[in-house]
Amino acid sequence: MLVKDFSFELPPELIAQYPSQARQDCRLLVIDRRTGQYTDARMEDFVNYLEPGSVVVINNTRVRKARVYGVADTGAKVQFLFTGRNPDGTLLAMTTKGKRQKPGKTFAFADSDGRPYATGTVLGENEEGLKIVSLSVPVTEEFFERCGHVPLPPYIRREDEFSDEDRYQTVYASVNGSVAAPTAGLHYTPQMLDEIRAKGIEIVEITLHVGMGTFLPMRSETLEGHHMHFESYHVPPQAAEAINRAKNEGRRVVATGTTSVRTLESAWAPGEGVRPGYGRTDLFITPGFEFHVVDQLLTNFHTPESTLLVLVSAFSSREIILNAYRHAVEERYRFFSYGDATFIK
Repeated sequence: MLVKDFSFELPPELIAQYPSQARQDCRLLVIDRRTGQYTDARMEDFVNYLEPGSVVVINNTRVRKARVYGVADTGAKVQFLFTGRNPDGTLLAMTTKGKRQKPGKTFAFADSDGRPYATGTVLGENEEGLKIVSLSVPVTEEFFERCGHVPLPPYIRREDEFSDEDRYQTVYASVNGSVAAPTAGLHYTPQMLDEIRAKGIEIVEITLHVGMGTFLPMRSETLEGHHMHFESYHVPPQAAEAINRAKNEGRRVVATGTTSVRTLESAWAPGEGVRPGYGRTDLFITPGFEFHVVDQLLTNFHTPESTLLVLVSAFSSREIILNAYRHAVEERYRFFSYGDATFIK
């Protein structure tokens, strides 16, 4: 299939630059994945669309302040997006003006008060084109907290603000490691989660650290030409047990976000169901994929020609999803990370 087949027209003003005033204060487009019928609703009504006995899966990854600005000896300012860590303690990063960041080049990193905190030296490049960077200080969360910025996606055309430190995290974020938020979960509030539980619905946590596999655009002309980058995940035993029990009893498994979908479908094995434990996945879900675990999906609106739009199209159909997206554009829904949500049932 062609990547361009997953495109749609989107007026720039519909790309949300800020979150809604309250987390649950957004719109919800409910889509029947089989018939294509859709209903305009509100996120505060989400619990009414869930069936008692369902299991809702949430991704508890926490967004790291992974965007750090470095200053070269020449005074040039370069942005580093630290996407991972090597076994030897060096870091992997995407940089601006990447071709100029040669091995041996050194950068100074300052804390939020502008005081020098660390230096970083580019050692080389890995097979994926990421810069290998050695820091002058131990690689701990303190470095990111003191020097980093919230890594807002590029379609949010502003600098991060103090409020983003809270609103670009889910209320249950607890395991550091992502360079982008699992945005479907941004709509939940503690009260909403309590309402879901009160309806007889179990909520279980898994972890997938969002990395390049989730947010990098497809550069190829065809879906077959795109290769996903690996991302790390963890399925606790109690989560696997609850999900497998629900599947065996014919109850619904509701994934919160595409990251939960990729984790669950990656951890599934014939005859075993969802296997607990740690793993890495480069699963690219495209039309024709057989879903073994997920029955329903809460997710945001996704960017044109993205792997995430392909995934939701595989969960329903390309025609149904693009038709629903055209309706959302006509009705002036807000799109992408800080925008409105869809529930595909």
